[in-house]
Amino acid sequence: MNNLIQQVEQWSMDKELHHANPDKQALKVWEESGEIAAALLRKDKEALIDGIGDTVVTLIILAQQHGWTLERCLQYAYDEIKDRKGETRDGSFVKESDLKVHP
Repeated sequence: MNNLIQQVEQWSMDKELHHANPDKQALKVWEESGEIAAALLRKDKEALIDGIGDTVVTLIILAQQHGWTLERCLQYAYDEIKDRKGETRDGSFVKESDLKVHP
């Protein structure tokens, strides 16, 4: 995994994306995420795996543009959720504070 991430980061540098506008990169994240939604709607597993991969690529580059690594961002998110309490409803986790707002 680390090797793949390094390859994406190098590709980004080769294309000079690592210094590009992060706002534009965020739009790429949303574009690729939309491809995930379309693949799910169409039940197209090949498009789904491509969309997930493309979305991860865009996130690696977005993190890189901010001087972070994907690992740092993922660790930050995990530290936020690891002790989170709540429950799963209709296949989605709802954190405890949101359960109190929307019973």
